[in-house]
Amino acid sequence: KQWYQRRVRAPFLKFHCFILFGVQVKMDAFEINMEALEAIQNGAASKPIFSKNSCVVFTVLGASGDLAKKKIFPSLCNLFEKKILPPSCQIIGYARSNMTVEQLASKSNPFMKDRNKEVQSAFWQRVTYVAGTYDTPDGFIKLNEKIEEIEKGHGGEKRFRLFYLALPPAVFIPVCTQLKNNCWISSNSAECRVIVEKPFGRDLDTSNELSEAITALFDEHEIYRIDHYLGKEMVLNLMILRFGNELFRTVWNRERIACVVITFKEPFGTYGRGGYFDTNGIIRDVMQNHLLQILCLVAMERPVSVDASDIRDEKVKVLKFIKPIELDDVVLGQYVGNPTGPT
Repeated sequence: KQWYQRRVRAPFLKFHCFILFGVQVKMDAFEINMEALEAIQNGAASKPIFSKNSCVVFTVLGASGDLAKKKIFPSLCNLFEKKILPPSCQIIGYARSNMTVEQLASKSNPFMKDRNKEVQSAFWQRVTYVAGTYDTPDGFIKLNEKIEEIEKGHGGEKRFRLFYLALPPAVFIPVCTQLKNNCWISSNSAECRVIVEKPFGRDLDTSNELSEAITALFDEHEIYRIDHYLGKEMVLNLMILRFGNELFRTVWNRERIACVVITFKEPFGTYGRGGYFDTNGIIRDVMQNHLLQILCLVAMERPVSVDASDIRDEKVKVLKFIKPIELDDVVLGQYVGNPTGPT
């Protein structure tokens, strides 16, 4: 308190140490309702997206991959446990690998954070698996047949098909093309959405190519572009920590903070992601999306509201003020790998 009243300038303040402060959040100033915030953090929606009579089929493309087993299936299981998924929701895994649901579960269960075994078992009973390629119609025709089988068995007043692309960007265009040609429906009683994960291309040219191709296939409201790192609890709390607390609102500026250090650490190697890193690398995988998003949240000005477009506008302002990176200002290291270890 005395430090705050004297407004002493700290010699440096590391970003990952902010959590050590005992802070009292004052919500009124940022127009956020605490109950709504807690509901979001606990995974509860303020208003159901789907009615109880809706038939929802969630398809994970790239179901055998690293992202799916570590993030997507554990997150879906979490939503299932908190009863946020509609009662009718069925999940389909789609990938090139020939495998069973039991094999899929054995890969993903270690990342379920000691969740109740009965909950896990009930969750996997909702999951089916379809094997197929990403660039030919045969697998997607089988996928559509499986979705239609689920929909006919449920009935329901409205159908929702969600397609999550847990895939490398190199196959986004052929997969989206096959989805549009073989699995897409649009009517008053049916809706589809495609969820595109980062990284969105290798560079500006490939990113623009992807954008043009996907927007040519789908309407903008049918496309979700996401970065799963923004769902981490600490990242979700950043805006509240900054703009909802009187202590940080007055000192979080260049006059009071001399240095911000954003540290990303992983206690494991590539472990099955060798092919992905050979073509994308850690900089494209982490720095130009995950860490750049955190940088924007740390450095941006207070947005007009918590609406997505207002937050995006403030992030863009930060990016426009960043000078182009020079190699002389960068320290790079190369992981040489373990020839005898897993790829």
